[in-house]
Amino acid sequence: MVLLVQKFGGTSVGSVERIRAVAQRVARCREDGDDLVVVVSAMGHTTDEIIELANEINATPPQREMDMLLASGEQVSIALLAMALHSQGVAAVSMTGPQVGIATESTHGRARILEIRTDRIITRLQEGKVVVVAGFQGTSQSSDGISEITTLGRGGSDTSAVALAAALNADVCEIYTDVPGVLSTDPRKVSDAQLMEKISCDEMLELASLGASVLHPRAVEIARNYGVNLVVRSSWSDDPGTQLTSQTARPVGHGGLELGSPVDGVEQVESQAILALSHIPDKPGIAARLFETLAEAGINVDLIIQATHRGGSNDITFTVDESDLDLASQVSQSVIANLGGELATEGGFTKLSISGAGIMGRPGIAASLFTCLYQQGINLRLIATSEVKVSCVIAASAGRKALQAVRDAFEVEDSQVVVNPPLSGEDEPEVRGVALDRDQVQLSVHHVPDRPGTAAALCSSLADNRISLEAIVQSERQHADGSRDISFILSKNDRVRADVALAPLLAKWPGASLEDSDAIARVSAVGAGMPAKAGTAGRMFRALADANINIGLIATSEIRTSCVVAEDDGIKALQVVHACFGLGGDKCRRAYGQ
Repeated sequence: MVLLVQKFGGTSVGSVERIRAVAQRVARCREDGDDLVVVVSAMGHTTDEIIELANEINATPPQREMDMLLASGEQVSIALLAMALHSQGVAAVSMTGPQVGIATESTHGRARILEIRTDRIITRLQEGKVVVVAGFQGTSQSSDGISEITTLGRGGSDTSAVALAAALNADVCEIYTDVPGVLSTDPRKVSDAQLMEKISCDEMLELASLGASVLHPRAVEIARNYGVNLVVRSSWSDDPGTQLTSQTARPVGHGGLELGSPVDGVEQVESQAILALSHIPDKPGIAARLFETLAEAGINVDLIIQATHRGGSNDITFTVDESDLDLASQVSQSVIANLGGELATEGGFTKLSISGAGIMGRPGIAASLFTCLYQQGINLRLIATSEVKVSCVIAASAGRKALQAVRDAFEVEDSQVVVNPPLSGEDEPEVRGVALDRDQVQLSVHHVPDRPGTAAALCSSLADNRISLEAIVQSERQHADGSRDISFILSKNDRVRADVALAPLLAKWPGASLEDSDAIARVSAVGAGMPAKAGTAGRMFRALADANINIGLIATSEIRTSCVVAEDDGIKALQVVHACFGLGGDKCRRAYGQ
């Protein structure tokens, strides 16, 4: 007998007719002999309507009372769906988050799940009933021992469903939504976006963090960490949808289902070399020409960082294996010979990385890594970040000391440490999806002291104010006083708070200043096959250059290449990058009746 956890979102239960349709789908699964736990959201736009009511009463309502209010929406849905199932002749029982034993931390509005006590669900399943659960909510203990209703925050019903699947060791967790599955990009902006049959949780985490809204990142984190078999399907068809895959499957322990250490791996890549091109023209096509030529020479580039500087010039810094340094130097020199600019090269580096689900969504993780290295007196030459990995390029002579310090700081086991891993992704697409994020701003801190601890101090100041960074780029170019610039991207909602967070730090750095860039959009290509395929970045840069779109900032990780462009160029950039990797297709058009 198969145990299924199925989740239906607000649009899927937005009316009486739709609730009946969900009940019919559940009934068919029950006829097949499956055990079912069904998680539902509030009907349609109920949550938005409730929030509007609250704001009419009180512009700044207490968060505890908001949780009490918001939890009511899901309770309507579960009762109505249980009634609809009874009308289909299916035994069912509705239960709130607290009733099914979802225990959370004591944080209203954004609580994380500590554990799920599954005995009540298991008892009801053994009685032959479908258990209908209210998503988005749980319970915590207040300081006086009274049980309090908590909510999980945006995407909470997805989180509830995947967490229940992990705790129950369900065979499958199916997320039913109003799209056919996970698409290669936003179909509202690219008409031929294609349905993906499979995607890894790491790739999905990158896309979700970049604005893809099919699944909330917290739900994907849980699926990745506990090896949940997760499928995204349409509520309106029987098509198979998209399957998410994970290479990890740790057991659910007692350290907190969502509160365990997000760092589950440390990786060291030795024999790295840095090539830094500075003072090159800031115009479309330069990065494309450089990385196309490197790819034609068979050179596999790892990290790429580009920062725009005052005066209309760019710096581009990238890393290669030391064995490719001489050839890469020749190629780079030939490219800049007619452009102007300077080339500096240096070997003797190591790349040290920490990996895990949702690292950048937890502001303190990157700060802890940088602080750990600072305490060992280790300077950071380059920094690269993504949703699942933070990497630092450091002197090779400090590699062994850095590795041990990071292992100790994050309590990583021997089995989670990899030195010089083989290239991965040989059998994976180089790009599986493309995302656009226009809800961010780019800031630059000029004249940052070039010494151990500066990146740690900057990230810690932001983390202490609960500000998450989406990307961090440390410039290779030095000012006359030896200082450097650090650029970073964060949510528009955090822009004002960033001034307050950084003011004390900037006051300690002589000559330091904070500068806003022009309005930006970030277009990103994501694919597990990138590490094994030379030329991916060059193709992306060429597509943008041919569309006359200038790149202001480049930040890469192993499976993601992100370019910051002018906000007005965002949608066009998304379309040309999607097209250049041949991601368009007819499946999506058919799914939307086009």
